[in-house]
Order: sequence, then structure tokens, then C-alpha cells
Amino acid sequence: MIRLRTIALTGLCLLVVQSPSSAQTADPATSSSQDAQKPAPAQDQKTPPPKDNTPTGSQKQTPIPPGELPNAPSSSKTEPSLEDLGFSASQAQGDAQRQALLDKRTHMLKIHQRLGLITTIPLIVTVATSLNAGGKNTSTASRDLHTALGGLTGDLYFMTAYYAIRAPRVPGTETRGPIRFHKVMAWIHGPGMIATPILGIMAFDQKNKGEKVHGIAVAHGPVAIVTAGAFAAALLSVSVKF
Repeated sequence: MIRLRTIALTGLCLLVVQSPSSAQTADPATSSSQDAQKPAPAQDQKTPPPKDNTPTGSQKQTPIPPGELPNAPSSSKTEPSLEDLGFSASQAQGDAQRQALLDKRTHMLKIHQRLGLITTIPLIVTVATSLNAGGKNTSTASRDLHTALGGLTGDLYFMTAYYAIRAPRVPGTETRGPIRFHKVMAWIHGPGMIATPILGIMAFDQKNKGEKVHGIAVAHGPVAIVTAGAFAAALLSVSVKF
């Protein structure tokens, strides 16, 4: 019993001796937590804090590229294409053969118009010299001049008619207005330009033989006047708008 008491008393003394030293030793974890809980030293009041230009309560917005703006106007103009207007790709390209035909017709009709204007000059002079080509007292020179001018007028006329007849026709086109009247007049001055020289040659031979113009040759003058009138009307129909 005495031995047990001695051992218990000795252990109690050891516990009393070790408790103050352990209390004085600081636990690293406890000291670090206490340092973290200590308030940080206040900044120097003389140094102003950095200014924040962001308005209070607003959030910073990231810039959006100009091309991705929802309501930004486009810098390039967008025009409607032919397909947007209802034309197919084949119609937009057109028919090359039809276009070539139209170009050829336009070219030939322009030559026809120019030759028609040129033909007008000898035609007027031929009609004017016809006054001295007939009758008993007319000279041979007057008849020769009238005949030469009539031949020149006929050659220019048939060259003019060639370009109108040989001009290609474009399918689907309709003749209307002054062009229709122009073609109607062609049915008058066309046969007249064939009959007038024939009747003129007959009258010329009769006059050179010293005979009076007789028979069908008498119609040379009236046919020539009707032909010249129809030619002038056809020319005016495509030159003057009415």
C-alpha cells in the first residue's frame, strides 16, 4: 500500500511540473488563426484611394465588334437582284442568238433609213426636171438629164429596199403605229418604182422617134407622182412623230 501511494504521489508531482511549461508553449495553428483574425493596419490617410470611374450599380460591359451589333446599319448597300425581282438565271443571262439577231436587224434598218434619206434628193430633182422632159419643144439634153436622174433614183431606191427586205425578223415582235403605216406605203411606192422606169423608157423612145407619147406610156407621169407621194409619206411616218 505504501509503495502504491508513493508511485501515485510521484506521478502527480510530475503532472504539476509539466503543466506550466506546456501552457507557455504556443500552438502554431492557434497562433496563425489569431494572426488572421487581427485587423489589418489602416492605410495612411494622406494617400487617396484609387478612383473608380465605373458608375455605382453598373456592370462592366465587354465591347462588341461592330459587325455583331444587333441594330447596326450595314456599311454596304444591298440592292435587289434579278432573281429577287422574279427573273430566273436563264432569263437574266438572255439568249445570245436572239440578241445577235436583234443587233443585225437594227444595223440593217439603220442603213435602210440612211439610204432612204439619200434617195430623197435625186427623187426630188427627177420630179423637178420632168417638167422639161415632155412636150414637143423639149430638148434632148433635158430628157437625158431626167432619164439619168430617174435611173439614179431607182438604183438608190432598190438598194434601200434591199436592206429593209433582208433585215432578219425577230420572232414575237409586233408591228404597230408609224411602222405599220410605213409598210402600207411600201406596197404603193414599191410597185410604182418598178412601173415608173418601164413607162419612162417607153415614153423616152417615143419622144426620140419624134412621136407623141401615146398608149400606156402616157401613165408615166401620174404613176411617178403617186410613187413619189407614197415614198414621201413613208419617209415622214418614221421621221416625224404624230
